[in-house]
Amino acid sequence: MDLQFLGTSSGVPTKARNVSATAVIEASGKRWYLVDCGEGTQHQLLHTPLSMRDLRAVFITHVHGDHCYGLPGLLASAGMSGRTEPLELIMPVALHEWIRQSLAVSQTFLPFELRLLALETLECWSSDQLEVSTRELSHRVPSYAFVFTEINPEPRLDIAKLQADGIPRGPLWGELAHGRAVQHAGGWIDAQAYLQPSRPARRIIVCGDNDSPQLLAEVAAGADVLVHEATFTEPVLARSQSNFGHSTAAAVARFAEAAGVPNLVLTHFSARYQDNPQRSPSIADVRDEAMAHYSGQLLLARDLQRYRLDREGRLVAVDSHSS
Repeated sequence: MDLQFLGTSSGVPTKARNVSATAVIEASGKRWYLVDCGEGTQHQLLHTPLSMRDLRAVFITHVHGDHCYGLPGLLASAGMSGRTEPLELIMPVALHEWIRQSLAVSQTFLPFELRLLALETLECWSSDQLEVSTRELSHRVPSYAFVFTEINPEPRLDIAKLQADGIPRGPLWGELAHGRAVQHAGGWIDAQAYLQPSRPARRIIVCGDNDSPQLLAEVAAGADVLVHEATFTEPVLARSQSNFGHSTAAAVARFAEAAGVPNLVLTHFSARYQDNPQRSPSIADVRDEAMAHYSGQLLLARDLQRYRLDREGRLVAVDSHSS
């Protein structure tokens, strides 16, 4: 799986960072899922190879505008780009009428079916490649994390089972290997019954705003990647006298270290953190604070950067225009 960050700023955009949006991309490199859709997300997509026709679903972590204001424009552009496949939106129920009204009053008529699912009552969502579950977080409004887990990754034929069940080698095996059902001995054979994963399933957690990383303890166990906001550093938080429902880099790093998460990606940085390390506060302060508490692979997300889980389970930056 890949991750591509379309927005990494908290609250408001900066010259270098747009507001929240993250693409989770299947191992095939084509079909993808969007977590949050801050204003301007559709413009960010123009700088990537991601196509609106290949978007499988949209997941919105909570109702705040920097996580959802880009939705009406994104949907309108999807329709104008020729999308016809239904699209599912998993988001807080409070946003359902808002998106309907936004499309209605702007007379935006979509050429595809929009399916709205309530985040609060969703137990599990799945495609043929990924299963997505939720975990409630702690913020000023209800906020959630989405846990993406691969289904039967890189499947290969279970030769022993095929032979034991007397399914003859040849064209039938070829069809089953491609995931297609076949007819044999007067009945149909489901390909999934004879496919097994060739490697362990990977799990990526992408979080909404959250001031209590420990709420992720159960799902973080065994996860490959944790994407979590680090809006503040501890010195800045101490001066502000309120965390506004957000985490510090230190708090997230301590949690990830204790949970044994091998790859930690920090994002959703306050606009006060400058990219220039000579200015204070600097984004380098966020990195330094996290590194003091975490020994795994630490990445600070950058807009439009794409990251890939390699075969060793290490998250690495790749060409942002690769597919």
